[in-house]
Amino acid sequence: MFASPKMRAGLFILSGVAIAVLQDAIVKGLSAGYPTWEVVAFRGATATPIFVIWAIFAGLNPFHLPQKAGLILLRSFILFTAYMAFALSVATLPLANAIAIYFTMPIFVGLLSAATLGEKVPPHRWLAIFVGFLGVLISVHPGAETFQPAALLALYSGLGYAVGQILSRRISQTVEPLVIANAQSLFYFAGSATLGLVITTLHIDASGLATFAAMTKAAAWPNWQDFGVMMVMGLLSCVSSVLFVKAYQAAPANFVAPLEYSAIVWAMIYGVVFFRDWPDFYTIAGAIVVIIAGLLMMAEDRRT
Repeated sequence: MFASPKMRAGLFILSGVAIAVLQDAIVKGLSAGYPTWEVVAFRGATATPIFVIWAIFAGLNPFHLPQKAGLILLRSFILFTAYMAFALSVATLPLANAIAIYFTMPIFVGLLSAATLGEKVPPHRWLAIFVGFLGVLISVHPGAETFQPAALLALYSGLGYAVGQILSRRISQTVEPLVIANAQSLFYFAGSATLGLVITTLHIDASGLATFAAMTKAAAWPNWQDFGVMMVMGLLSCVSSVLFVKAYQAAPANFVAPLEYSAIVWAMIYGVVFFRDWPDFYTIAGAIVVIIAGLLMMAEDRRT
């Protein structure tokens, strides 16, 4: 049914985005009670055992780093720092503004895929990238409060994620997606745990700086309910990470990236379901533009 590589990539990325945004909704719900590094550490700690079990059933060794170990670790580091940068930008900027800046990511992917992978970016894909970005801007209609130092963190998160997915495209041609995703999960755990250890050992307090206050909040052991939620978050992280790698493995990066704008649609749905955050006219109109951009790009790709 999904014999075409682009059809498979589309299915993988749309499913991965839906799961990843659900994970972000969980992070949003947990962020009030726990520091950012702790939430990310639990994400990595709960996802890694799942990866190990999954790999055993798949007949793989998830801890074996092949000849591209350096690129795998570089990708994991970049994605970890990009994730942390986005989380910190949200602490200062309105969520809508941070998302609008982050979604410069497909533009970066289009530029980088042409420059580093030698992929041709057809005009209709550039059109989909910019129309999708226009849809994001309509949906979140960011205001003047966007322009402050924390905006640079959101911009870096978009660039870092783009670089990470370009590396995914290169690495996944010879390395199993499960191995790549497991390395990312381990790095998220090790990086955030190390960061937390430094913060708690040195008694770093950034409560006076809105951008970094969420990172240095006092750590707390989760209650059983929150611990269960973190376990679910780890499972979602595991599945979505593999789906993202498989998507960028199956089709050109500049084809896959515009479909990530579908996150706006899922953010709207989860906002209603979990936070009773009903969308306004701009949110709905922007989501419609995003959907149209993705459908037109896929239709044009089927014709060519």
